[in-house]
Amino acid sequence: MNAKTIVVKFGTSMLTSGTKRLDPAHMIEVVRVLSVLAKKGHHIVVVSSGAVAAGREVLGYPDLPRTIANKQMLASVGQTFLMNTWQKLFEIYGLHIGQILLTRADLEDRERFLNARDTLGALIANDIIPVINENDAVATAEIKVGDNDNLSARVAILSDADMLILLTDQKGLYTADPRSNPDATLIRTVEKITPEIKALAGDSVSGLGTGGMATKLQAAEIATRSGIEVVIASGDDPRIIESIVDNNYVGTSFKPESSPLEGRKAWILSGPKPRCSIVVDAGAVRALTANGSSLLPKGITRVEGDFLRGDVVNISSADGRVIAHGISRYTSAELNAISGHKSEEIENILGYEHGQVAVHRDDLVILE
Repeated sequence: MNAKTIVVKFGTSMLTSGTKRLDPAHMIEVVRVLSVLAKKGHHIVVVSSGAVAAGREVLGYPDLPRTIANKQMLASVGQTFLMNTWQKLFEIYGLHIGQILLTRADLEDRERFLNARDTLGALIANDIIPVINENDAVATAEIKVGDNDNLSARVAILSDADMLILLTDQKGLYTADPRSNPDATLIRTVEKITPEIKALAGDSVSGLGTGGMATKLQAAEIATRSGIEVVIASGDDPRIIESIVDNNYVGTSFKPESSPLEGRKAWILSGPKPRCSIVVDAGAVRALTANGSSLLPKGITRVEGDFLRGDVVNISSADGRVIAHGISRYTSAELNAISGHKSEEIENILGYEHGQVAVHRDDLVILE
């Protein structure tokens, strides 16, 4: 069996079973299935809605003015209760969880994106199940992702996932709205998300969450473009998760358009033209272009311009040819300090390290 990294998104309606409060009986069934997958060697990442609903439950469903501050207050109270519930349930099966709260700003700023990716990777590497939600307690409209469907797609990219499962109150994507059209049929496979496919999206049945089928299609488009398979299915029976992972597909499967590596490289190429450069020696040029290697500090001869960790930079040869674009794992000041040195010397020089490469081959696009 090939171990997979699987992101599973649970909406508010699923965690509450359509009621106004969390449903621990349903959530324990979810956790039982996820524990089975984890013990098979799969890496599980949970994107969990439900903080605001949990906050209302904890406070006894207060009648509050619909202000942003009150919603953030409910999210603050509810997030604690929500995480405590997840923790207690996973502990039954001997599994640890770790909380990550994100906003759009964390995902758009490259340094914060890399920090989030590193944290997520460390949790996964240590068999700790990340439980992720939007940071509604502090997020404003300007920095919100807006819904956990789109957040889950970005988390799937962050975690280099193989599959994203979006569990909802519908069985998948239909040819028409099944609530009003008895002739509507379930679409089993979508090879490409076209305008015609997008036109089939409807709204959430429950009204409890912020996402409907339209946001799920947006999420599916983001993830499939980055090489991640997406499945939209009903969350009524948590055993469906195991069936999906075992390739016994239910719901609607969206096929990836490209590999994750190609998706990252497309992001690098589509971004703004780099203004700074890392100049490398002839040996590094050969290693990068002929061997597909990462860029090591030892091959760097000088750094041109000021940039931050996570910025896209040119990688140039001594004669000024731009041979690649890449995402730097170190700032320009840090690279100036470690250039020409062996990787094992980084920590001694800086007092810390962000890895033994200056630019990882997965974050590198060769232009020649």
